[in-house]
Amino acid sequence: MGIHHITAIAGDPQRNLDFYAGILGLRLVKLTVNFDDPGSYHLYYGDEIGRPGSLLTFFPWPGGMPGRQGTGQIGTIGLEISATSLGFWIERLLSHGIKFEGPSRRFDEQVLGLSDPDGLLLELVATQGAAAIPPWSEGVLPQEHMIRGVHGATIWEDGDAGTDELLQQTLSFYPIGEDGGLLRFQSPGAGAGSTISLRRAAGFWRGSGGVGTVHHVAFRAVDDQEQVAKHAEIEARGLGITPVIDRQYFHSVYFREPGGVLFEIATDGPGFTIDEAAAELGTHLKLPPMYEASRLEIERVLPPLRLPHAPAPGAT
Repeated sequence: MGIHHITAIAGDPQRNLDFYAGILGLRLVKLTVNFDDPGSYHLYYGDEIGRPGSLLTFFPWPGGMPGRQGTGQIGTIGLEISATSLGFWIERLLSHGIKFEGPSRRFDEQVLGLSDPDGLLLELVATQGAAAIPPWSEGVLPQEHMIRGVHGATIWEDGDAGTDELLQQTLSFYPIGEDGGLLRFQSPGAGAGSTISLRRAAGFWRGSGGVGTVHHVAFRAVDDQEQVAKHAEIEARGLGITPVIDRQYFHSVYFREPGGVLFEIATDGPGFTIDEAAAELGTHLKLPPMYEASRLEIERVLPPLRLPHAPAPGAT
């Protein structure tokens, strides 16, 4: 099935935008609100049109309490770069004063470890296959060095709670090996968002949600029919799962896997161009129909945002 998107919790939304769109060069593909909390933003970053597998999204909560990374969470998010881009990214991180670890070799890939401004743990993973993933053609960074999407996610768990069985039997991942205490699973086919790793940390403290932690990881369903089938499989496992929820750009169901991580199954469509032209993605605040009547009130509550590379207001 592969990863559809990963959603994390941020603090200040402008700081988040400056880091992910500015320093990392990702495209803001949708500027909207948290459908369950319209007084806060939901920022979606991805490739040219926000294809599943490229998406990293954030709920920014200014003044929110910091979370604690630990077991029962996605501990690390991997972002995929080309194998020839490692030097570029080392120089870029150094030029922006961003601390990093590595490069280190894992599963025959070079990895740079870093944190975002809220302490979220990230990895830039240099792979041979990244060059085959099309970059954003109008990005601010050289196309050959752009981040191509989500590489994968690492789940921290306290022992074997059955997560690996769920990944294999229900989510169609298969094991490919172990390296440095990580068990890696791969989804069928190549492309972004195709790996999940398990770090078994028996006795490590339990994580708690908050700023700087991952809220959930979503896996792909090609369409509504596949989602319905997966819903039935998960329910048959005795895991509590929500009804289908319309997120406008995709349809979602949510459940907690045996280790406690919040999982989502999200459909590939309808996609992010249903309410905004591809060339204008991320440039206007888009609201679901249920909140349009409250637009003025919502806009008064939300802090103003400016894309890092956009001209200043009034500039010519």
